[in-house]
Amino acid sequence: MDASLRIGLALALVCVALTGCGGGGGSSGSPGSSSGVSSSGGSTSSSTSSGSTSSGGSTSSSTSSSGSSTSSSSGAPTGVVRIAYLHHSTGGNIWAGGVPEYFTAYNAAHGTTYEITSITYPQAPATGYTSSTGYPWANYPYDYWNLWVNHTGSSQDRGELNLDQIAANYDVIMFKHCFPVSSVVADDGNPSVSSSTQTLANYKLQYAALKARMAQFPTKKFVVWTGAALRQADTNAANAQRAQDFFNWVKNTWDQPGDNIFVWDFYALETEGTLYLKDAYASSGDSHPNATFSTTVAPYVSQRIIDVIEGRGDTGSITGH
Repeated sequence: MDASLRIGLALALVCVALTGCGGGGGSSGSPGSSSGVSSSGGSTSSSTSSGSTSSGGSTSSSTSSSGSSTSSSSGAPTGVVRIAYLHHSTGGNIWAGGVPEYFTAYNAAHGTTYEITSITYPQAPATGYTSSTGYPWANYPYDYWNLWVNHTGSSQDRGELNLDQIAANYDVIMFKHCFPVSSVVADDGNPSVSSSTQTLANYKLQYAALKARMAQFPTKKFVVWTGAALRQADTNAANAQRAQDFFNWVKNTWDQPGDNIFVWDFYALETEGTLYLKDAYASSGDSHPNATFSTTVAPYVSQRIIDVIEGRGDTGSITGH
């Protein structure tokens, strides 16, 4: 790590210490709190950290700045870069571990203007819907296929934003799956891209379709987390092995250099080479990451996103560490 990055990380850690931020366990229906500058408007629940206020997730609240950004000699864009941080509760815990503070410190140290916005996605329910009529609280490969590939243009599923609408407002889109994604059951012999059954075969079809869809936005950059792991107490060895097989496939086969898609290896940080979320990193009673672990890895995902922005996505650390 060079001197400038050490300074940025030190500033971020000081900022985290001063604000006392940290992710709680929470239920799957209660995303971790965010501590960035509050954003206005939009059809998503969001907060933004950039050192300045920006608009929220509505397609009418802001426009993409990617066309106006240029790169400096260091590789850092000289204009505003807007980042969508899409998540539910696991991502909310990591966000609360210090993500907005890291970006604030990095911008101050490097003269950049990276605006990162925390967005609950899918909202489940979206504005105008209820818990019984809206989209389910699910953000797995099927759901991203359904919301981004199966619905395009003005088409939405139960009011949730599709990729066209998100990409209209953001230059970098980071997305993830919460820990139930690791409950990968045995293949049923009937793989289908439109199936919500969590099999390895279905996941691969859905990711192939997502890759083709994201390639339709060549001026945007995408950062996907390898899936959140389950504690050993919350799964079985067969399901856990299939989950690891999928995440390894995402890293080693699905992800390719030279395109606009990049991976952050959250699974490796949670499991440290095992099949399971380490108990020391888990919240009491479930597979959410605890506050200590969230504070540890928040700088890593932040740095991974910055590496992608500044052209180091294919050469920087896949864990951001």
